[in-house]
Amino acid sequence: MEVYLIFGYFLALLVGISLGLVGSGGSILTVPILVYLMGVNPVEATAYSLFIVGITSLIGGVKSAKAGMVDFKKVIGFGIPSIIAVYLTRRYLVPAIPEQIFNFSTLVLTKNMALMLLFAVVMLLAAYSMIKKEKPNAIEPKQASYLLIIIEGAVVGVLTGLVGAGGGFLIIPALVILAKTPMKIAVGTSLFIIALKSIIGFTGDLQNLTSIDWPLLIIFTILSIIGIYIGLWLTKKIDGSKLKKGFGYFVLIMAVYILFMELVIKS
Repeated sequence: MEVYLIFGYFLALLVGISLGLVGSGGSILTVPILVYLMGVNPVEATAYSLFIVGITSLIGGVKSAKAGMVDFKKVIGFGIPSIIAVYLTRRYLVPAIPEQIFNFSTLVLTKNMALMLLFAVVMLLAAYSMIKKEKPNAIEPKQASYLLIIIEGAVVGVLTGLVGAGGGFLIIPALVILAKTPMKIAVGTSLFIIALKSIIGFTGDLQNLTSIDWPLLIIFTILSIIGIYIGLWLTKKIDGSKLKKGFGYFVLIMAVYILFMELVIKS
């Protein structure tokens, strides 16, 4: 087995650990690992990411539910519009994107390049949300804004469909700020939402993918599941706020690396 494949499988553990520790970040790591280390096509990598993160998040969500850390009413309220959006995006929108989107002189924007650039932007937003200092909630809304939750659920669903990102860094703030959900419950609820929409989003790909590398997918998923158990165990040992900020800087570095690869090396 090639060294870079071994390293990629090792990083699969980190995917699960990040999900277990901060309730997000799984897809942000999965797609670059699959593309740059495993040699998977970006479109297929986003589909594989949905499967890997979906199954891993489901395991973590079930464990959180057993501990009473999941609000199933909010799973339904946020999850249903998100699930519909991600399925429609993977089933119809992604296949409809032309292979060559833009061509001007020597500048050519392909479908694969566009997806990776969009993914890098998502990573930058995720890094910012994890690095920035959290302000104390001096004023809280009197009622949970479920309309905003539904709208954000749909938006996150489209984003998930396009880049294969679970959207935990968007789901958790929505649950905490808009729905006034305690942080620990928001993490468990987020894992369930990510699991449902990621797995259903992957089913939208089954009719479009010509072939699936199941051995790679299964091994990566198993290692990620092991990682999420490690992450859930580490939450009892490590300060979550410090870890979240450290992970944010790591994601920032990854985003800059992707931008460098797509805009400098490959252009």
